[in-house]
Amino acid sequence: MQQRDAYLIVNAGSSSLKFSIFCGGSGSDLSAIVNGQISGIGTAPRFEAKDATRHVLADRSLDGVGVGAADRAAMLGFLLGWIAEELKGTRLVAAGHRVVHGGTRFAKPVRLTPAVLAELEALIPLAPLHQPHNVAAMRALAEVYPALPQVACFDTAFHQSQPWQSQTFALPRALTAEGIRRYGFHGLSYEYIAQRLPQIAPEMADARVLVCHLGSGSSLCAMRAGRSVDTTMGFTALDGLPMGTRSGVIDPGVLIYLMREKGMGADELEALLYHQSGLLGVSGLSNDMRALLDSENPHAAEAVELFCFQVAKQAAALAASMGGLDAVVFTAGVGENSAPVRARVAEKLSWLGVAVDPAANRARAARISAAESRIPVFVIPTDEERMIASHTLGVLAESSSSVKAA
Repeated sequence: MQQRDAYLIVNAGSSSLKFSIFCGGSGSDLSAIVNGQISGIGTAPRFEAKDATRHVLADRSLDGVGVGAADRAAMLGFLLGWIAEELKGTRLVAAGHRVVHGGTRFAKPVRLTPAVLAELEALIPLAPLHQPHNVAAMRALAEVYPALPQVACFDTAFHQSQPWQSQTFALPRALTAEGIRRYGFHGLSYEYIAQRLPQIAPEMADARVLVCHLGSGSSLCAMRAGRSVDTTMGFTALDGLPMGTRSGVIDPGVLIYLMREKGMGADELEALLYHQSGLLGVSGLSNDMRALLDSENPHAAEAVELFCFQVAKQAAALAASMGGLDAVVFTAGVGENSAPVRARVAEKLSWLGVAVDPAANRARAARISAAESRIPVFVIPTDEERMIASHTLGVLAESSSSVKAA
């Protein structure tokens, strides 16, 4: 029986390792055959996997199978063993990783080498809550399967096309030269939307498009002709919109005040701004938009209102960065699934000619703009994993071509 080539896609976090398995011989016919995760890393790891129809293939604790609670190499070894046993018609040929930060060096996906890995580790101070786990997964996979090619795909790479004024802080040039600049994140999601939107609406190929990636982590991106012009996240994934537990944009003077008057150090500030703020901090209840929309607590309503206000406010700024606005796209967990949030944001942007059709919005149609809307509004599910799989396939093809040419 002829085996299918399979690509393992990894998105590693602090307490979970999400994975997908794609098959196919080209970017256009790639299909996800398995999605799953190893959750509870550090406490009680659990392995879950579903096929493309959402049928449960596995759901079990990893206790008692020789996997330590924090042993990522053993967890990936278990995953590889499960793939070999359960997906006998496939042959694993490469792994692709979501990497949050590529710095100024990496403007496109690259094949992992010891030198590349060392450079990614050097970027940990720029993304201390994400990068260490991305790197740990790559090291762990290399330990258990050293012959497997690995490809790093960067959330920052898509924004390298931005003009210098979108990337630069008004700081002394020496600090800018050291890498203190606006990088932007969620690039894999935005890259997918940049490719998908013209397929849905070909007239949007060269348009000025505002993409609203709204979820637990949220940002906006201004795209012109499918290229990033500006974005709300900056030096870190903390900037811009208020998020589930992150503050978003804040006056730096507040941080100086908290240090001087409250005696807060770097670790306390990090915990406050990343884990105790945003929707959770304002509401005092939850970081989950669904729970806040269902709540009758006035603080929950204020958290939702502040979120939608900031989305519209920062969206208007990005429209200025593009010199106009031709379309709006909602994506990611909240953007794709919350009709009330989409409606409120659109209402606040009505002065720009944005209006949504209530029925289409409730139905989560692909195009939800009202007939009288001057600006078309779309809901497009993002697919970062497919983007990573496509990049992984492309990097392998480039490597193969280089070897043949040599």
